[in-house]
Amino acid sequence: MSNRYLIKGATVPSGERGVDILLERGRIVERGRALDATGAVVVDADGLILLPGMVDIHTHLREPGREDAETVETGTRAAALGGYTAVHAMANSSPVADTAGVVEQVHALGRRAGWVDVRPVGAVTVGLAGERLAELGAMAQSSAGVRVFSDDGICVSDPVLMRRALEYVKAFDGVVAQHAQEPRLTEGAQMNEGAVSAVLGLAGWPAVAEESIIARDVLLAQHVGSRLHVCHVSTAGSVEIIRWAKQRGINVTAEVTPHHLLLTDDLVRSWDPVYKVNPPLRTTEDVEALRIALADGTIDVVGTDHAPHPSEHKECEWAQAAMGMTGLETALSVVQHSMIETGLMSWERFAEATSILPSRIGRVAGQGRPLEVGETANVTLIDPAARWTVDPHRMATKGRNSPFAGLELPGAVVATLFAGHPTVLDGVLNSPHPSRDEVPAWT
Repeated sequence: MSNRYLIKGATVPSGERGVDILLERGRIVERGRALDATGAVVVDADGLILLPGMVDIHTHLREPGREDAETVETGTRAAALGGYTAVHAMANSSPVADTAGVVEQVHALGRRAGWVDVRPVGAVTVGLAGERLAELGAMAQSSAGVRVFSDDGICVSDPVLMRRALEYVKAFDGVVAQHAQEPRLTEGAQMNEGAVSAVLGLAGWPAVAEESIIARDVLLAQHVGSRLHVCHVSTAGSVEIIRWAKQRGINVTAEVTPHHLLLTDDLVRSWDPVYKVNPPLRTTEDVEALRIALADGTIDVVGTDHAPHPSEHKECEWAQAAMGMTGLETALSVVQHSMIETGLMSWERFAEATSILPSRIGRVAGQGRPLEVGETANVTLIDPAARWTVDPHRMATKGRNSPFAGLELPGAVVATLFAGHPTVLDGVLNSPHPSRDEVPAWT
């Protein structure tokens, strides 16, 4: 198996065309034009865009304990096909990733799979119960090297506990990623509170339930001088609070999901539980505000919140259906459709929002790096002119709960190279990294 690959004639995010990049032994060893391809596998990139490998700050891989929904193997295959070279695996597995032992298990499963770099997210509280802090320091010092902590799916609603978590993670440059949802304001909520919920007679989820937690937490982060990350921002009001916080110099970052950049609560009129998600789909005005915020950097990154479920948890009555949508294999195309083709975002900003900044937030070594000599060869090659129709049954993820089923989208991943090895070639899975059973050289 070759360890030399020459990507020839690519366009890079800055817009420069005809760039050749030579990869050898997991590194970028040469960059220029008309490079010598002797002994290398040549990948023709004419008309294609070469990006730093995408990094997802928010993925649910479900393993251990919920393998009926997803496994690390199936989830990371989906990630590679989506152009990702690293994912952050959220803590709400069973058992919960609230100890060094569990995060090390998840990390080991990721290495064994070999499709992408799996970075476990540690729980903030024991069992996600919101009563006492989990083993934050032990998880940080483990072989998994956890730096992101979240009870995602459940808000750390106790302000004293949230303050203590923010103080604790400062010791090892960690970050608390908050699921902003005031629980008392969302009891029994089924969708966004607004005109559509009133017509359908469904219990509404008010925007203020998200916004009030974000407002509280940015002030707590300012008070203790710690890093805060806001998961899946979904309302225009949340955008304004985050913008205000950044203007004051508060160390806050935020993410938006692809589905919140495109879909609105009008889709709930169909009563199809595929559109049931947490936080809920919001209004057209919210979507527009989120797009502008991602474009101008108020929202830093795109996080998929990939949340696969067994079919029986979605093919049921709305009230009983699970919340969540798949997203790893559609994220690139949805963002291209909603942000790049609308003129709001350049490919350079795309690379920043899907690779460079997620890596920086998660403190992930070797990921989200410039396409320069000496850097780890985590790269993605895409065809921006391609068009394809979403078919959940042809995806690598176990989850069939894609809200984009049947939708024609632009852009396709042609190749994903993880530490110099092509996990995806010609748009299909190739093979996992051959060093997956060893201590990876790229970590």
